[in-house]
Amino acid sequence: MSFWSRLINVFRGDSLSREILEEYKAHVADAVAQGLDPLDAQRNFGPTLSRLDVSRDFRLIPWLDSVRGDAVFAWRQLRKTPLISLAAILSIGLALGACASAFRLIDALLLRPLPVDHAERLFVLSHEVIETVDGMPLTNDFFAYPIFRRLRASVKQQAELIAISYVSRIDVTYGTNADVEKANQQYVSGWMFSALGLHPALGRVFSEDDDKTPGAHPYAVLSYAYWQSRFGGDPQVIGRAFHVGADTYRIIGVAQAPFTGTETGTTTDIFIPTMMMKNNATERSDYEPFRAFVKLKRRFDRAIVHDRLDTIFHVWLREYAKTFRTVSGQEIQAYVNQKLLMNSAGAGVSKLQADYGRPLVVLGILVSVVLVIACLNIANVMFVKAAARSREMALRISIGAGPGRLVQLVLLESALLSCAGAVTAGAFAWWSAPFMVKMISSPVAPAQLILSTDWRVLGFCAGITCAVTLLLCLPTALRVSAAEPVNALKGDTLRSRNRFTYSLIAAQAAFCFLVLFVGTLFITGLDRLLKQPLGFSPDHVLTLETLTTTPVNAVFWEQVADRLRALPGVKAVALSEWPLLTGESWNNLVSVKGAPASPLRSYFLSISPSWRQVMGIPLLEGKDFRPSDRTPGSAIVNSAFVKEYLGSGGPIGKSFDMVTFGGSRLSFRIVGLVADARYRDVREPMRPVAYVPFTAAYTRATFIVRTIGDNPLARATDLRREIIRARSDFHVGNIRTQDELVQSHTVRERLLAILASFFGTVALLLAGVGLYGTLNYAVLQRQREIGIRIAVGAKPGSIAIHMAETAFSVVLLGAGVGLALGMTASRYIESLLFDVKATDVWALGIPGITILMLALVASTPAAIRAARIDPATTLRAE
Repeated sequence: MSFWSRLINVFRGDSLSREILEEYKAHVADAVAQGLDPLDAQRNFGPTLSRLDVSRDFRLIPWLDSVRGDAVFAWRQLRKTPLISLAAILSIGLALGACASAFRLIDALLLRPLPVDHAERLFVLSHEVIETVDGMPLTNDFFAYPIFRRLRASVKQQAELIAISYVSRIDVTYGTNADVEKANQQYVSGWMFSALGLHPALGRVFSEDDDKTPGAHPYAVLSYAYWQSRFGGDPQVIGRAFHVGADTYRIIGVAQAPFTGTETGTTTDIFIPTMMMKNNATERSDYEPFRAFVKLKRRFDRAIVHDRLDTIFHVWLREYAKTFRTVSGQEIQAYVNQKLLMNSAGAGVSKLQADYGRPLVVLGILVSVVLVIACLNIANVMFVKAAARSREMALRISIGAGPGRLVQLVLLESALLSCAGAVTAGAFAWWSAPFMVKMISSPVAPAQLILSTDWRVLGFCAGITCAVTLLLCLPTALRVSAAEPVNALKGDTLRSRNRFTYSLIAAQAAFCFLVLFVGTLFITGLDRLLKQPLGFSPDHVLTLETLTTTPVNAVFWEQVADRLRALPGVKAVALSEWPLLTGESWNNLVSVKGAPASPLRSYFLSISPSWRQVMGIPLLEGKDFRPSDRTPGSAIVNSAFVKEYLGSGGPIGKSFDMVTFGGSRLSFRIVGLVADARYRDVREPMRPVAYVPFTAAYTRATFIVRTIGDNPLARATDLRREIIRARSDFHVGNIRTQDELVQSHTVRERLLAILASFFGTVALLLAGVGLYGTLNYAVLQRQREIGIRIAVGAKPGSIAIHMAETAFSVVLLGAGVGLALGMTASRYIESLLFDVKATDVWALGIPGITILMLALVASTPAAIRAARIDPATTLRAE
């Protein structure tokens, strides 16, 4: 017979058997018709069952038929205990889904290579300096354009260097009266597209000639995704103009799909040549807006290129350090001793990777531990079920089934559970991965990760499903293969199986303690971060970041603020260059009484006279700014400033100099002292801050509005409209509440705490169910022994205590191992924790108490059941 016919017959089952039987009877009938005795005819054809088996094996694929039969039997076994099977499928599905979600995120953010030519040959430069204040290394991956130009020239034959700026969120207008739109812009070298092997999908891309002269080529290339979403793939977009502030750009092409920039997690919409960057950015050595990517050419070693770049880099540092005027010798030494790093950039480089790369890996490890707990739990259940079926397995061996066939039966039962769990996992991963991306995203900087389900994700899911299948069936397979038919049929059991099930429970307890311990660290860190004093009141405060095309004097900014104060629902309005906690900063050195500048820099911020009251920062001494105050001139400082630079004594009336990087000095006289307030980041300590009057001409500023009512955003539309009505050249960019800015600094900690809490709860539930099931099974198995003990005088209370002691000893053993694992893991996650140590009382006490409560709750039903055993009934049943 053909292969396909035999394959089809495997799934015909009973109908094939009936056909063979009918054919056999027909042959016997033909022999009888020819005069043979019926018994002789049957004897000539051989035994019926033997002939049927031979004929059946000839007409199908025997090994595949045995797999089909065992799969059907395994399905029936699962259906016998639907609740247990459903719980097992959900447990596996949840853990597998969490693993798949974590892998999708890790793959999208850290592993998936950029869609460029030879991504494995793409690297990025960074420089590491040792801070003189605290001795900690500080890494910066941005460079000034003059040093980039020199580095590029030094390795022209071995590699191509590409300057690419950070992605900025800009306001774009198409046409003269069009509405303002948001888009992501990135400045890139003109040769970027050719160096990365990228071609235009429409029009043309930049060439090196487009990036030679500052301001000479106001061209733009759109990403393919932006072209499709914004213009619907319209080919007439070529030549179209758009405006960014006062600048006009012309679209010359569309980049090929799916390239959307080199910042993983952020989609670049518009590419602009580096020479079009404002503020003389390509000529300044004190401004570092560009990442330096290195694309190695063929046959050139990375180490050779790095050594050449390192030499040129340190020559530049020594030359540039000679221009320093106010920097201490220690700082100069640290500057010239910077280390040049050259790291792989095949998967892109972004702040999102730096902020969430390690947290995602930690979460991936946590969900893997939860998956192991789920597998151990279900493996324990299957092991117990196999023990209950020991007589069945013994009978199978007695009638000729080999150990391989029994292992196959167990393997198929595990495979059915794993596959059903994988289906559940797919649905969970499809929902949870985008949910996690939404958690780390923000309206101002939306995270855009490509969560495609490609061969990488499918291969990972298939591999982990196979691993789960093997982990589930391994203990039972070992149990079945070691079965002794004679002992099993006599009713004897293996004494070692209790030790094995208890060892599985101890392993579950260890992993459960590990998850709880890590989760407690994350939750404690979040709690302490949220309790950090801000120094100001963020409630009911709305910030409106506003831009102008040309500098506007502070007087006109105040006139607009007066218009806003007259609106209903507005309690107070103030101005500052930017809101607190946006990450922006202005810092300079400070000198007191003409002395050399202090090595610790102070933050500065321009504010209007009413800003302090709007932000709710207490005035400790002196007075607030008045409209007549100017910069330089008056200053208000915080307590940290006084402590760092002025020492004891009242600060009011004292003077200090702000020392710029070029060495010039601006003098200020202190008129007020305010309480410390967080400036740039809630994680950093209270730093010295000097507030100066908002009196210059600005192209950007922020209106700080304290509103009446619970929802400040409800006033956003009216405030925006009034600003534009007051000044048509003002454009309102980002509108955010101060609460939102505060919460943006705790996103990572919230993500870790929430997910760790969830997985800790799942791990605790799985470990509790496993311990409960094992102890109940142990009571059933030892029912006769316990009955005899009670019959000869043992008290039920002592029996219950013995069962509880067993549970606590197993759990405590596992907790000890889990504690050792947790202490080891804490070293890896230390950088993700805020103000919490692995040795803190809460970090150790909460998991310990929780795991003991788990043992108590899980062992109580088994202890009560053991104490209530009736000796007479039990011995009579035996």
